[in-house]
Amino acid sequence: MPDPFKAYDIRGLYPSVLNEDLAYRIGNATAQHLGLAGKRFCVGRDMRVSGPMLKQAFIKGLVDAGCIVVDVGMLSTPAVTYAMHHLETEGGAQITASHNPSPYGGIKITGPGFKPIGGDSGLAEIENLARRCLIQRCSGGRIEEALVIDDYATFLAAKLDLQRPLRIVVDGGNGIIGTMFQTLAPKLPGLTIVPLYFDPDGRFPNHDANPLKEENLPALQAQVRAQQADAGAAFDGDGDRCALVDEQGAIISCDLVTALLAEYFLSHEAGGTVAYDLRSSQVVPERIAELGGRAVETRVCHSFIKATMRSEGAIFAGELSGHYYFRDFFGADSGLLAFLLLANAISRGQRLSELVAPLRRYHHSGERNLTADKDAVFARLRALPDATISELDGLTVRCDGWWANVRASNTEPVVRLNLEACSQHLMEERLEAMRQLITEA
Repeated sequence: MPDPFKAYDIRGLYPSVLNEDLAYRIGNATAQHLGLAGKRFCVGRDMRVSGPMLKQAFIKGLVDAGCIVVDVGMLSTPAVTYAMHHLETEGGAQITASHNPSPYGGIKITGPGFKPIGGDSGLAEIENLARRCLIQRCSGGRIEEALVIDDYATFLAAKLDLQRPLRIVVDGGNGIIGTMFQTLAPKLPGLTIVPLYFDPDGRFPNHDANPLKEENLPALQAQVRAQQADAGAAFDGDGDRCALVDEQGAIISCDLVTALLAEYFLSHEAGGTVAYDLRSSQVVPERIAELGGRAVETRVCHSFIKATMRSEGAIFAGELSGHYYFRDFFGADSGLLAFLLLANAISRGQRLSELVAPLRRYHHSGERNLTADKDAVFARLRALPDATISELDGLTVRCDGWWANVRASNTEPVVRLNLEACSQHLMEERLEAMRQLITEA
């Protein structure tokens, strides 16, 4: 049976892989590992069909271990992050499977000090306790309830600073973001939101709530053109990722959005540090340097990015997957905050397509998954002639006119390839060469 314990969270098919019994044991194990007896711990959920059942079981496990659970209801993952800080709890958990298809359920756990719990930072210990059914029972556990959505919306709305009115189409993908906009939109003067698929529905009847897949964006693109909107935005199921299309409906890759947001931040804080994940286009560090900022490359995954932001004093970080992290949002990511700051940037004068045009300097393959043996692949890559090799995350090769990064998947027997070149022809040529090298028997 597939393992629901991943590198960064817990995720699996409901109820065959992740069910109420396991959720109870995970909740109880979380309380044991984090020492939550007598302490307050925040729990929320997204709109998935399995959410209420998994949440109830997870909370019961916490309460039986003596934890005081603060139930914040149905919110986006960033809103739960806000709740942890706003309510001063000892971390918290979100019941979500993020952008996965509707049959999946999941749990994301944050520990005391708001540090993410992953495979190398406590999740393995929680898994061990849960699998061995080592249940702790303490008195004093109980459930409190708190409403934070209005406070979160007020916090976000204060970030809006439009120079002209805007009209933006938002594809909620039937995820949680439609619920968030019900509270937020009335607080956004000058910003007209055209809603698309705002009804929260964990069955995802219109398309999967994954904005990185182009097949999920045609309705948004068509509506942007039909409404003559300034831009379009799409969110994932739990609302922590945001992707953009311009006023013509053209898709803007998330690394270029990182460069746009870096420009916004560096215009307000000259010389600041901006972090970016190593799969991003070379234009990102180039643009940061052109703006007088300091660019810092980081490994993929929120835990590494957050740690890099803290150690380097970064004001902002962006990830190719559409996660954007903000120093002034507890070093965490928020799709809605990214959305509002991008609206500010668009309102300054130029159309979004004009803002992005200077950033389209290179040709990126996008992420490709290839079945291969990691160790054999890395050995062949290290033998490439005239290549500069970096092993910050997986293996990155840099050659004249192109570069590629190859990383092993944490969940599948595949490697993930990202490649960029200075021309479309060279990109396609090197992509095919790398595909053959990686899949070589």
